[in-house]
Amino acid sequence: MQSDRELLELAAKAAGMRLEWDGHPDAWQPMYYEGKTYHSWDPLTDDGDALRLAVKLRIGIEHEEEAAIAWDGCIGTGRIPNGDDPASATRRAIVLAAADIGTTQPSKDGGGDA
Repeated sequence: MQSDRELLELAAKAAGMRLEWDGHPDAWQPMYYEGKTYHSWDPLTDDGDALRLAVKLRIGIEHEEEAAIAWDGCIGTGRIPNGDDPASATRRAIVLAAADIGTTQPSKDGGGDA
């Protein structure tokens, strides 16, 4: 299983973003540079970041009574039980699907922007 940081790095790679990490290693905050400003980016906790990631990568989202599912094309790559927080499950499913896309892309030097 991958750490949240690894998932975010792969998801950012899939979206063409280069992340930088602000803060102490135990309290990191993913950031990306756009224009002349750094922005925080965490689709695991931010609904807007997760939705923008899903739209950019054309990730489909489905909700079952017990779980959130995200997929790229016909392949379901993230199925997360809802538990007490269906929104959190949906965000994590999106990031898992994006990370799966990121694992299939070759590394690029220089990154990109959102």
